[in-house]
Amino acid sequence: MKKFLLISLLYLPALALAQPGNDTLFVQSLPDSSEVQLLTPSMPVDTLDTADKYMKIIIYENFTWSYLDLGHPVIDTAGFYEGWDPEKIHAFKEIPVDSLPMEVDLRLIDSLHSFCAPIAPAPVRSSFRFRGRRPHYGVDLPLHIGDTVRAVFDGVVRYAGKGRETGGYGGLIIIRHDNGLETYYAHLSKRFVFSGDLVKSGEPIGLGGSTGRSTGPHLHFETRYMGKAFDPERIVDFRTGEIRDSLITLKRHYFNVYSHYGMTDEESKAAAGRIIYVVRQGDNLGRIAAKYGTTVAAICKLNKITAKTVIRPGQRLIVR
Repeated sequence: MKKFLLISLLYLPALALAQPGNDTLFVQSLPDSSEVQLLTPSMPVDTLDTADKYMKIIIYENFTWSYLDLGHPVIDTAGFYEGWDPEKIHAFKEIPVDSLPMEVDLRLIDSLHSFCAPIAPAPVRSSFRFRGRRPHYGVDLPLHIGDTVRAVFDGVVRYAGKGRETGGYGGLIIIRHDNGLETYYAHLSKRFVFSGDLVKSGEPIGLGGSTGRSTGPHLHFETRYMGKAFDPERIVDFRTGEIRDSLITLKRHYFNVYSHYGMTDEESKAAAGRIIYVVRQGDNLGRIAAKYGTTVAAICKLNKITAKTVIRPGQRLIVR
């Protein structure tokens, strides 16, 4: 019987290595006696990846190990995949703005959902507005090529593409979040995630670049609800890198390139109802003003130009 116990004790260290847990105790035989010594886990010496990227294995110097849960993203999948299309950039293109509710409350952060700025705090280089003839449906944030770009909220990657397939976006990642929002990260030089990947707030998703229609390294960042863009500055103070509030009330008139953060409701509604005129060959400010029953001074004020500004065919002007 004593011989059996001694043999059992000799095998205990090997058995203990198969037991996870930071508080694992195991028995190790001593080389010069039949006595035994109880050892507790000590300093970690290495970590190992598992099939789950949010779960690691920690190896300790006394050959014990334990699991380390990095915290899994919390996704409510009820209705999450409505209009899901990993092949299209804009999945809700056919939904008219008029079909959206007048306003909707969206939870942004709580005890289970966190926030992280997409890059280090920086002033917005180019805001949500018309730039010449083109609407700019996001904000441009300065960075260096190779800077880390991070997921703003927990979500699932709906689209990941690059090159001609993304048009002017260049390297592009679109993440869908369970409150109905989608965030766009464009001009990336490298992508770490792909369509269908689960990501958590703060997780690196790519590297900054200057791909696509870009005049230099920057991150083009968009926020969309049901495919409709609104000013990302309504959610994030990019200068400080902080979220503005835990909840946002999205109003229908926000989904207009002339509706900006900082406007009053009255100003935003007026902006959303503006009349845009595309300049034709032979037009001048006086002729346009007379056509719409307004004045040259009023048109200049709306467009931040002067009466001496040369207007060109194809240019968009706010006339009312």
